[in-house]
Amino acid sequence: MLKALADPTRLRLLSLVLSHEGAEACVCDLLPHFDLSQPTISHHLKVLHEAGLVDREKRGTWVFYKARAAAVAALASLFASPELPA
Repeated sequence: MLKALADPTRLRLLSLVLSHEGAEACVCDLLPHFDLSQPTISHHLKVLHEAGLVDREKRGTWVFYKARAAAVAALASLFASPELPA
């Protein structure tokens, strides 16, 4: 998962998906945020999918991506600071 998120574009894509309503976004919703082509955005989303960070569902012409709650929780636990003794 961390290797997939090491790319700034993929990290931003996951952030955009998470901040979208229902933590789900269509490729068409993500395109305006980048100076990249649709195939390039789709490639980065494929990498996130293969890393287990997002699920995808095709609806008509578009593919919708939804953040996997368990994966996001696992990432959050990696970066959570342990409580220090008082």
